[in-house]
Amino acid sequence: MPIKKGSVVMRVDISSNGLGTFIPDKRFQMNINGFLKRDRDNNIQFTVGEKLFNLMPQYFVGVSSRPLWHTVDQSPVLILGGIPNEKYVLMTDTSFKDFSLVELSIDSCWVGSFYCPHSGFTATIYDTIATESTLFIRQNQLVYYFTGTYTTLYERNRGSGSWVRVLASECIKKLCPVYFHSNGSEYIMALTTGKHEGYVHFGTIRDGQVSFEMLPRQWSVCEQIGVTTCSIIWSEYIAGEYTLLLLVESGYGNASKRFQVVSYNTGNEGDARGWAQRGRIPDSRGLEFLMILGTESYTSTAMAPKGIFCNPYNNLIFIWGNFLLQSSNKENFIYLADFPKELSIKYMARSFHGAVAIVTETEEIWYLLEGSYRVYQLFPSKGWQVHISLKLMQQSSLYASNETMLTLFYEDSKLYQLVYLMNNQKGQLVKRLVPVEQLLMYQQHTSHYDLERKGGYLMLSFIDFCPFSVMRLRSLPRPQRYTRQERYRARPPRVLERSGFHNENSLAIYQGLVYYLLWLHSVYDKPYADPVHDPTWRWWANNKQDQDYYFFLASNWRSAGGVSIEMDSYEKIYNLESAYELPERIFLDKGTEYSFAIFLSAQGRSFRTQAELGTVFQLHSQVDVGVVLADPGCIEASVKQEVLINRNSVLFSITLKDKKLCYDQGISGHHLMKTSMTVNVVGSSGLCFQETHLGPHMQGNLMVPVFIGCPPGKRLAFDITYTLEYSRLKNKHYFDCVNVNPEMPCFLFRDIFYPFFLIQDLVTGDSGSFQGSYVLLVVGGGPTLDSLKDYSEDEIYRFNSPLDKTNSLIWTTRTTRTTKDSAFHIMSHESPGIEWLCLENAPCYDNVPQGIFAPEFFFKVLVNCGLCTLSCANSLLILCSLQVSASVFVGLVIFYIAFCLLWPLVVKGCTMIRWKINNLIASESYYTYASISGISSVPSLRHSRMGSMFSSRMTEDRAEPKEAVERQLMT
Repeated sequence: MPIKKGSVVMRVDISSNGLGTFIPDKRFQMNINGFLKRDRDNNIQFTVGEKLFNLMPQYFVGVSSRPLWHTVDQSPVLILGGIPNEKYVLMTDTSFKDFSLVELSIDSCWVGSFYCPHSGFTATIYDTIATESTLFIRQNQLVYYFTGTYTTLYERNRGSGSWVRVLASECIKKLCPVYFHSNGSEYIMALTTGKHEGYVHFGTIRDGQVSFEMLPRQWSVCEQIGVTTCSIIWSEYIAGEYTLLLLVESGYGNASKRFQVVSYNTGNEGDARGWAQRGRIPDSRGLEFLMILGTESYTSTAMAPKGIFCNPYNNLIFIWGNFLLQSSNKENFIYLADFPKELSIKYMARSFHGAVAIVTETEEIWYLLEGSYRVYQLFPSKGWQVHISLKLMQQSSLYASNETMLTLFYEDSKLYQLVYLMNNQKGQLVKRLVPVEQLLMYQQHTSHYDLERKGGYLMLSFIDFCPFSVMRLRSLPRPQRYTRQERYRARPPRVLERSGFHNENSLAIYQGLVYYLLWLHSVYDKPYADPVHDPTWRWWANNKQDQDYYFFLASNWRSAGGVSIEMDSYEKIYNLESAYELPERIFLDKGTEYSFAIFLSAQGRSFRTQAELGTVFQLHSQVDVGVVLADPGCIEASVKQEVLINRNSVLFSITLKDKKLCYDQGISGHHLMKTSMTVNVVGSSGLCFQETHLGPHMQGNLMVPVFIGCPPGKRLAFDITYTLEYSRLKNKHYFDCVNVNPEMPCFLFRDIFYPFFLIQDLVTGDSGSFQGSYVLLVVGGGPTLDSLKDYSEDEIYRFNSPLDKTNSLIWTTRTTRTTKDSAFHIMSHESPGIEWLCLENAPCYDNVPQGIFAPEFFFKVLVNCGLCTLSCANSLLILCSLQVSASVFVGLVIFYIAFCLLWPLVVKGCTMIRWKINNLIASESYYTYASISGISSVPSLRHSRMGSMFSSRMTEDRAEPKEAVERQLMT
């Protein structure tokens, strides 16, 4: 079974004799004699479902079950426990329907020393972190990473030998994941103990290469916070800010321990700040939350911090242990008192869409909406009892009376469990959805209800705490401009059989059509613009005229292959309608905005009148909406309220707009700033639900991640069509390449080059002329495509800069605008064009023809619009061919041939004339001899004409002044 991204790796810890009882949780005791046993040869048999694995080792060493970290896409990662010198990994896909057992051939040697105690030795693999390209594991203090691909991980012949040990001289106590990569790199962090206590080993994965750097570089964290010893409990990296958040525990002599949050900027060594917290849990005195100001009273329960979690979209930070602290600015913290101090958090599952799930050391599950202050207990709870009772009555295969949760994780913003079920002494591993909304509804209904007697019966009614009865989204714009998702329509071909059912032949054709459509999509992202801005244009460009003929064949059941393919069934979609819900994410370009409306029908009578000074009575609604922006300095929001009293409703119109202050000019889709917008209906958190065909859906709390900057899917493209058309118009003659290549235009050396560019949106289909400024540089070249090479920085300067004094310029222009250092010209669509020079020290100077056709020289041209007014600093590389005029060259060849044929006659005639002149003029002789032997050398001809050509052509302009027109007419 191939293992791909998102695959799940499971760890099962087993007692030393492989028999008896497996107790991962004090509340569950599960006999696993049928699940794990020894055979007659004392080998261990491991059974998952109907699959049986024979394990050769004699015994296992393990500890109680503990979940490990998750992959980047939130899939769980667990490891099967091993034995000394032998480790096994059980891998399964996310459906948990197939399993593979892998052999980990890694050493288990213990680097014993005074800073790495030997008493903690075990063969269990504790930490596992899977990035998109690399798998890391920690066993004891040893760290390994897999150098192959996930496909080869399970292969016995080469999978086991691909593990590489890193940080060999360090005593690693924990691996910390980094959920978001940046700058083309993935990251991981290793916390150390012993001689390098107070430092973090920061790992970078780029192009399959793994490297570690010890941070901070010049001092330890302990020195920075002014203590002699400290311990880093957890590390969180915010990629967009290049910031490490370190959870540090320290002790001051005999005093109680304290912990601090230290912020360290990896780009600025001196930028490190810390915020200290007392060592005891605050006394909330019955409040849901408490602002930590330093003046509050404290309980006798000591704080035991375990981790820190930062959401880069809304800038919320959580510090968790046997308490839960929340902050939106890394300085001021709020204590969430709903979470009991008697419990201790084991880990937190992150959705990055406004919801967080919490798992305690006793396997309890709690739920929190980010930005709110209420923490809800999902398991165990009354709501869970109702839910599981109903599922057992329905005889659902995903539930059992005897079950154990292995881990909890988010996938596509939904919460899932990985659960081991035991039915009739048979074990089963399942992945199931945690119905958060259903559990909260059951919890609410079982706690708040009324029994009202009507006649002879008691009527049950539930109390609805939601402030509104209906909530709908309206006036939503078409989503593609903001989601940046490209979509295609690809309908299957019509089968020309009476049954109408598809067969292997028609399905194979459909698969080929879809594959070809995806190939067209991949190759369309290029520096050249097609005549039609659509990837599918080339597919049907030559067949559209015969569309009626193909329809005739299909109507008479005469189409080839027994299927009919409609050209209009394969196209790109640019006008997708909204699905009446907010997008999963929003991209905002410089100064753009996103608008929508929320329609709320209030519960009962929720309107009141209020008299204001000097005005008539104003109507006010008690249903309010709040908009929270993670970065109000970068984006702004406006809310307009319209009361619809006849419908007992309110309409809130919300507009989110970029303030043009926090963008960074970069390539499309890169260097985007993460932020978010949260819309809350006051008093609705965890209380409002909408029944849908997919079950209940939580309402009243909307969180949308927002990306600021140049959105993906925009590009700067070379407009070949208009460039060639305009060049023919201005240069007043038709020209075509000897070898026509639609992806590589060619131009004459003697012609002025007028380049034009397009700004194209691959998502919306918008395409328009680029009106901004750009810098054009020749960065590579060669007489043939095979000999084309990239120029060095020094060569690029000499070949393109007007300041060059080495006689190496390739081109020049009349444009006087330059960069600040005057090194290069700044061009625009109004520039007078480019004059090709190819001076003596330029690479295109001595270009000798290889045959009867005009010589060519290929240029690689870089166009950078980093100075444009958009947030996109796009650049593109184009290849163009420069040719000497074919008419001039062919004329020279013909003249040379004629010259060779007539030369004897010319010599004879000259001899006779000389004889007669000598006879006529005795005192004075006149001798004339014309040598044209070098006329076929194109560089020589070019060199002799260079001065006159440059002076005459540079007087021309695209607007063609009156004097030039008059001169042409006189000619």
